[in-house]
Amino acid sequence: MRTSLQIQFHGMDTSPALEQLIRDKIEKLEQFHPNVTGCRVVVDKPHNHKSQGEHFNVAIDLAVPGGSVVVNHVHHEDANVALRDAFLAARRQLDEHARKLRGDVKSHSKPQRPAS
Repeated sequence: MRTSLQIQFHGMDTSPALEQLIRDKIEKLEQFHPNVTGCRVVVDKPHNHKSQGEHFNVAIDLAVPGGSVVVNHVHHEDANVALRDAFLAARRQLDEHARKLRGDVKSHSKPQRPAS
């Protein structure tokens, strides 16, 4: 792994299984986007009311040349699903960031006016 990685857990004990899953997800991101220079992942288990159930919140902050990619407020009852959804969102945002840097922005053609 080339990326500088910080993993934080709030409101819960550190989980070696979740840490390994996060490391695996980062390595996969590096395969598609080798320019990621830093990553901070926060897994939060806020205290909720008993009737609402427990949810895990995941936030990801990726450092890339020319800016950063931030994914916030991805939550689910299952921490694995919350991580999966957060990293999918991060990958989509990295793709969009790379497209903008290359100048591959969609250009909409002007509608043609009917001849009068």
